[in-house]
Amino acid sequence: MPSIPALTIRTRLLAGALALATFASISMTANAQAADRDAGAARDSVAGHYAEVNGIDLYYQIHGSGRPLVLLHGGLGAIEMFGPVLPALSEGRKVIAVDLQGHGRTADIDRPLSIEYMADDIAALLDHLEIERADVMGFSLGGGVALQVAVRHPDKVDRLVLVSAAFRSDAYHQEILQQQGMVNAEAAEAMKQTPMYELYSSLAPRPEDWPRLLTKIGEAMKVDYDYSEQVASIQAPTLIVAADSDLFPPSHAVEMFGLLGGGKRDGGWDGSGRPKSRLAILPGLTHYNIADDLVTAETAIRFLDERGG
Repeated sequence: MPSIPALTIRTRLLAGALALATFASISMTANAQAADRDAGAARDSVAGHYAEVNGIDLYYQIHGSGRPLVLLHGGLGAIEMFGPVLPALSEGRKVIAVDLQGHGRTADIDRPLSIEYMADDIAALLDHLEIERADVMGFSLGGGVALQVAVRHPDKVDRLVLVSAAFRSDAYHQEILQQQGMVNAEAAEAMKQTPMYELYSSLAPRPEDWPRLLTKIGEAMKVDYDYSEQVASIQAPTLIVAADSDLFPPSHAVEMFGLLGGGKRDGGWDGSGRPKSRLAILPGLTHYNIADDLVTAETAIRFLDERGG
């Protein structure tokens, strides 16, 4: 068996193959929470709920009040992976944070781990909460789900924030692509030594489903995809956020921005030439810390508060 440090590095790469975020930055998140005890206490005091939608008992929490924002975590993660970003976002808005299928407190059901299915779950959750329209923000896997909510249910999305999410399966750096297909049930025991399993086992209704989750993620990694046409069809103003040292090169985020009408002309001294969507490449960050960095929250808040653009 490989040493624990080597295994941790390898699993970071594995989980990224479909922009499925690992939880490698959980210790950083814990430190941020310890530094902000009041915010941490507020998170702990929030009661979670379940909504029975599309045959799944979907777990969610509501933080704050105001304009609704659906917040979606990355693969092998849960609501907790956003750390201090969640309380920052919930200042002045109503954040509906969700544990996606098979993740966190939402038990898996008998269907593939599909971003299309999970997007339909989010649309059904909004109906359950009697929310007609909401902003939607997703990181990595959650970004793919958020994208599909905007594509499949455009009438429900006001503004869209996609963080560290690729729209083509061939976009990732070569070292990430080389790891595809290596996550499966056989890896479950070894991966119990990772922070990802530590989080999963502490939250999951059925911790014994860990091999099942890895198998489904491994199957998803094998699927080639290209959402270029879907991205180009998005009507909601969209913010593309990526780290400058992400799983894919910054040029991929620029390409996505271009599909949304960005970068086609000079913005003009009065800003009249700007597209309705925005692009942010955050310096000094990686796929493994962008979800819980306050710069991400600040960038998203500025965009979400920019109405009428």
